[in-house]
Amino acid sequence: MKKTVVIADDNAAFVNSLVDYLSKNDYEIVGTAYDGLEASATIEKTSPDYALIDIVMPELDGFGVLSSLNLAKIEKRPTIIMMSQLCADGFISKSLRMGASYFFAKPFAFDELKRYLDECESPQIPEAPQVEVEPKRSPTKLLDEKIANIFISVGIPAHIKGYQFLREAIKMAVETPSIINSITKKLYPSIAKQFETSPSKVERAIRHAIEVSWNRGKIENINNIFGIKVYSANEKPTNGEFIALVADKMLLEGAATK
Repeated sequence: MKKTVVIADDNAAFVNSLVDYLSKNDYEIVGTAYDGLEASATIEKTSPDYALIDIVMPELDGFGVLSSLNLAKIEKRPTIIMMSQLCADGFISKSLRMGASYFFAKPFAFDELKRYLDECESPQIPEAPQVEVEPKRSPTKLLDEKIANIFISVGIPAHIKGYQFLREAIKMAVETPSIINSITKKLYPSIAKQFETSPSKVERAIRHAIEVSWNRGKIENINNIFGIKVYSANEKPTNGEFIALVADKMLLEGAATK
């Protein structure tokens, strides 16, 4: 009898590739989900043998999925495998602490995933949770992880457009700090060109992302990240101030895109 799998990831191309690969290797895909709420519902409905869950998803992140699963509705607890480009120690340890059996750092070889799934079916399964991590990570990927970690902490959700724009703005400010002095003439237009939109939409989306964080009451997290009381609830930063603040922190920590 084939083992059943649910795949939860907001990257449709990745999901389709993984579905195709596992289906050809004697695993039955009983559900796919592209956001966290859908993932939780699908896992509860299908009670799969394995649940492959990404960390950064719209509506509810992977950690939220682990917290929200109502095990009383599931016939058997699935073996949970987390997948993410965010593979800093904090993300890995939190995944395992919250019940994941394994953590795959993206990108990973599907053959390695199959090998682990096959091992789970044999009696000789490694008792301790394992982590499949890339031997080397590029500076750009490390910077992406640091920025994503900050965004998660301050409550900026990955599914809003401003998340992508703000991330690119910070990376540009890290690479070329002087661009922060030309935010309307250079930074916004550069991002707009990359995403095929207008500079004004970039500006509004970034402003909305920062407002979401403030409206969620994450001010204390922001102050904790920077080590000082930078803002109060009534002192929302401008786009440029927030971009410069995060970029400066990345530079102080030695982050670079090249």
